[in-house]
Amino acid sequence: MIKINENYLKLQASYLFSDIAKRVADFQAANPQMEVIKLGIGDVTRCLPKACIDAFHKAVDEMADDRTFRGYGPEQGYPFLREKIAANDFQDRGADISADEIFISDGAKCDSGNIQEIFSSNIRIALPDPVYPVYLDTNVMAGRTGGFKDGRYEGVYYLDSTRDNGFIPQLPKEPVDLIYLCFPNNPTGAAISKDKLQQWVDYARENKALILYDAAYEAFIRDDSLPRSIYEINGAKEVAIEIRSFSKSAGFTGIRCGYVVIPKTCIAYDDKGSKHGLHSLWNRRHTTKFNGVSYPVQRAAEAVYSQEGKQQCKERIDHYLRNARLIRNEMTALGYECTGGDNSPYIWVDGKTDSWSFFDEMLEKAGVVCTPGAGFGKCGQGYIRISAFNSFENVKKAMSRIREALG
Repeated sequence: MIKINENYLKLQASYLFSDIAKRVADFQAANPQMEVIKLGIGDVTRCLPKACIDAFHKAVDEMADDRTFRGYGPEQGYPFLREKIAANDFQDRGADISADEIFISDGAKCDSGNIQEIFSSNIRIALPDPVYPVYLDTNVMAGRTGGFKDGRYEGVYYLDSTRDNGFIPQLPKEPVDLIYLCFPNNPTGAAISKDKLQQWVDYARENKALILYDAAYEAFIRDDSLPRSIYEINGAKEVAIEIRSFSKSAGFTGIRCGYVVIPKTCIAYDDKGSKHGLHSLWNRRHTTKFNGVSYPVQRAAEAVYSQEGKQQCKERIDHYLRNARLIRNEMTALGYECTGGDNSPYIWVDGKTDSWSFFDEMLEKAGVVCTPGAGFGKCGQGYIRISAFNSFENVKKAMSRIREALG
């Protein structure tokens, strides 16, 4: 008799963004005359930078010629891209990361879910609340949690991120093994200082824990005093894995490319307490289950690091940050307390009411889609997340509608 993985039965309803899509579809069906402006999911709206398109076209042309055609590439990624990443994203900022410590993938979401496969099923995980749902749901699927009770899963250590602590959670007061951190944060938009991040690294070293550091939004940091990589922090190479993406920084949401960094000095332990390098374990998993990102996509990603590519990506990020400033200023003027929107494309708005009710009010009265904070965890109740990923014209129109509906 074929049996299912019963951990899937613990999952609550459907994935958050599927719920939102259904509500929006139902609203549009009932109100076909209403133009809906989507400021919900973090999907970019600006096209790929020209430098990336040119590199993409050139690589596709290479694939059309027997002399330059490429079949299977290295699962870890082509050296030309890994070397550019190491030099530009890490070495130029004083972080000693080498090209062979970088694994190219099809995006940060996949890496966030897949990386937990190399860890024991009986470790204790620590997760921020509110949190990007993928971190939690994939650990539920893997059997690292108990049942769902009173809005939370048993067996998980929740790191409350609230207005009182500036949405930077406190260090755990109980032993934990695997810690998820995301900065600039999704969904709150909060950014962490080097001093605060040093405390987390020191905690992990003292407690033989590991940090999974999601830096998918690091390109939005404009404050030079803030770390853009955890490897700018002393000791992090022993206790941290970093995940990044080209999705938001270069508009790759539709063509998929990201990477994970696992230093060769990063270790974990077996049941006997013996040390094992995580780099080799992930390499084994990666080469077994992944055939690599396509050659044209990797050439397009390489172009991000050209002078033209850097400038074109910066222009796109500046565009979204301009949207974010407008959203934050407008919501603040309406009397709502907000965080994010300066070093992040997300604005976390305290609606002082039920999150889903606020979501429905924004949709029904203004025709604007946001994301209910309760979908990110218990501490998200009462909040909504507004995304800056849209055109400036649409954002202005959305804020005008919100002013009229809520002002």
